[in-house]
Amino acid sequence: MASPSSSAPRLAFVSAATPAARAARLKLEKRYGAVPPAQADIVVALGGDGLMLQTLHRNMRRRTPIYGMNLGTVGFLMNTYKETGLLPRLRRAREVTLTPLRMLAVNTRGRVFEVTAINEVSLLRSSRQTARIAVAVDGHKRLADLYCDGVLVATPAGSTAYNLSAHGPILPLGAGLLALTPINAFRPRRWRGALLANKATVRFDILEPGKRPVNAAADHTEVKAVVSVEMRQSVRATATLLFDAGHSWNERILAEQFRY
Repeated sequence: MASPSSSAPRLAFVSAATPAARAARLKLEKRYGAVPPAQADIVVALGGDGLMLQTLHRNMRRRTPIYGMNLGTVGFLMNTYKETGLLPRLRRAREVTLTPLRMLAVNTRGRVFEVTAINEVSLLRSSRQTARIAVAVDGHKRLADLYCDGVLVATPAGSTAYNLSAHGPILPLGAGLLALTPINAFRPRRWRGALLANKATVRFDILEPGKRPVNAAADHTEVKAVVSVEMRQSVRATATLLFDAGHSWNERILAEQFRY
């Protein structure tokens, strides 16, 4: 296995389970050398946005920067894959700091769950019955009774994921906003959601949780049968992404919004 030069960062490589991603990982480890993620200066993620999300969660406490190369489908959070020239790309890369959401969810048994979400916190009905959810922002009730399949709060990083599929707005990474987006709202039928300051505290209270059960999810972590969910920007956790110098997140955001 090749060894990086003394001035080069220590790299860890992680990959999605696809054959292409695994093969790329072996090639890169042989070319640049590799250490375990706990010892790395930079973690290189090979796959799509799903793998990036998992990698950010796993390395958040260490605050290790993550540089992604796209070997998935969409790759909004990834750079272009290229085997050669990785070290110069890393030296020139720009840092983007993501501030996740902290979710506090209480289930029907009174148990409290605290979970971090980089992309979004989402609530979804778990029976054939439409969910009924009261929505409050910064302690003020804004919707007394939202009939829906669900509702979510997305960060800018997550605005191109589930939020976009639910017809929510795409947010630039530096916008300082959160997207509050309903999922198939039945009443009020014309409500399309809201844009909130990223410092806002959002609370969902489940109405009729016995008859109309609702599950909550913070990224990939699900809490079943919730009665209330509150979320705000985390004051402790951050995640750092590395983007190529020529990579323009905002340009990709604009292009996506003008698709037809």
